[in-house]
Amino acid sequence: MASSSDHQATVIDGKAVAHTIRSEVADEVRQLSQKYGKVPGLAVVIVGHRKDSQSYVSMKRKACAEVGIKSFDINLPEQVSEAELISKVHELNANPDVHGILVQLPLPKHVNEEKVLGEISLEKDVDGFHPLNIGKLAMKGREPLFLPCTPKGCLELLSRSGISIKGKKAVVVGRSNIVGLPVSLLLLKEDATVTIVHSHTKEPEKIIREADIVIAAAGQANMIQGSWIKSGAAVIDVGTNAVDDRTKKSGYRLVGDVDFKEASKVAGWITPVPGGVGPMTVAMLLKNTVDGAKRVIEQ
Repeated sequence: MASSSDHQATVIDGKAVAHTIRSEVADEVRQLSQKYGKVPGLAVVIVGHRKDSQSYVSMKRKACAEVGIKSFDINLPEQVSEAELISKVHELNANPDVHGILVQLPLPKHVNEEKVLGEISLEKDVDGFHPLNIGKLAMKGREPLFLPCTPKGCLELLSRSGISIKGKKAVVVGRSNIVGLPVSLLLLKEDATVTIVHSHTKEPEKIIREADIVIAAAGQANMIQGSWIKSGAAVIDVGTNAVDDRTKKSGYRLVGDVDFKEASKVAGWITPVPGGVGPMTVAMLLKNTVDGAKRVIEQ
């Protein structure tokens, strides 16, 4: 028996899995195009010029081009009024060539995010954030039209790594509307026993130590220590945190919410940052878009 210090978790390669999914999506796009002469269309709406939002958006647009999805680029100024933004959304709702609409978050302070997201047509809500889609996700025996991309990507990484969810103890760290909340609902749908750890949780490490599956989405660099991880657990790290690093040209490097080096010594599986959940989010967006297009085109 090797000593425990020799143990290395299986690293889940999100880039490779995402690549597989993208080629599956490209095949589906090709089939739609050959059979019906139509291609899926995704409208990506960005307001203002946040650096991180712009890099996410250009990544999404590039990914569309790679799989043959037509992207509609909507770039609006920071000062755009809520009414103008909503009328743009309505215009995209009415455009039959657009099968998916994505509004890049966060929106500027003067715009009511909830109101804007509620205006996106349910059938085109590829981000899965429409309150009706989230509501159906929360209810037993109901199926949303779209699942949110990052949570869907997390579960896809588990299933494609052969990790079963049913009956397992899953702990989700963080309760954001974008990841923590929907991923916990999704795990519940898959019959896990789910606990959510958040900023008011007493002794989080005690709870995390019991988990067979950990989904870390707190947005705090290296918050989860190796000693908090149960031996053999599956660890999905959604965090992307910039920490100062003088040796890097950019002046920083990206780390997750989990101390990767230490956790790798105990976990059964772990995702790296970068190269874990990130690429999956974009792959799931493409998958949702092609699914939405198929619903319309094949009916």
